Amino acid sequence: MLSIPSTDLKKIMKLFNRKIGLFFVFVVALYFDSVHLAERFEYNQILINILMLLAFYWLYIRSLKRTRELMIYAVILGFIGEYFFSVYLGMYTYRLGNVPLYVPFGHAAVYGRVYVFSKAAVVRKYHKILERFMYVLISVFALGYLYFFNDVFGFIMTLGVFGLLIKRPKDRLFFLTMYIIVAVLEIGGPAYGAWKWPDIAFGKLDFLPSNNAPSGISLFYFLLDIGCFVLYTQRNKMTWQRVKNIRKLKIIR
Repeated sequence: MLSIPSTDLKKIMKLFNRKIGLFFVFVVALYFDSVHLAERFEYNQILINILMLLAFYWLYIRSLKRTRELMIYAVILGFIGEYFFSVYLGMYTYRLGNVPLYVPFGHAAVYGRVYVFSKAAVVRKYHKILERFMYVLISVFALGYLYFFNDVFGFIMTLGVFGLLIKRPKDRLFFLTMYIIVAVLEIGGPAYGAWKWPDIAFGKLDFLPSNNAPSGISLFYFLLDIGCFVLYTQRNKMTWQRVKNIRKLKIIR
């Protein structure tokens, strides 16, 4: 990181704070769905739902057309994914046994902001340095969870993230950034009791001990990304064809 000129490093940090910093603030806002507040105020989840809808709308109107479209797809797929993994498979459980409205909209907001950050020119310029830094940071985090919390499930998912990124170099910065943001959110949610992960994977696999929450849960954001990508290309076939033609020309040259 020290090899990046100070002026550009400041730009990257400023961009990160502007595009991503909101979610570190939202970790504190997860208290509105906490067990502690629920003992004093019955409708606390409604407050955080309203807060997320307002935040989503604010981010949506400030985004470019393509990002807006991807955010809508992320909301739709977020609802489907949450009901499948939480309600159907029991991979994790929300405090009230439902899927809070703020969760799928939160997925979409994270997706949109990380996408914008990872595509910024100054970030792409130093993407290899940033990726190496994030690889080290994530490795230390996952190994720490494995050692201190016996988080075998999370560690295997982290290895899965690294493995999938081997053949997706263009997506590395996006998913490594996503990993860090999701990890922070997953520390906050269970700490407040907003949701809970079982001691073993899916509550059924004894050979995969898990922390509450596991470290590598961002692995499942690959499904969200792939789904959004497929929907976007199907809805914008002409645009996608032009992109593919441009890529072919660059390869030929």
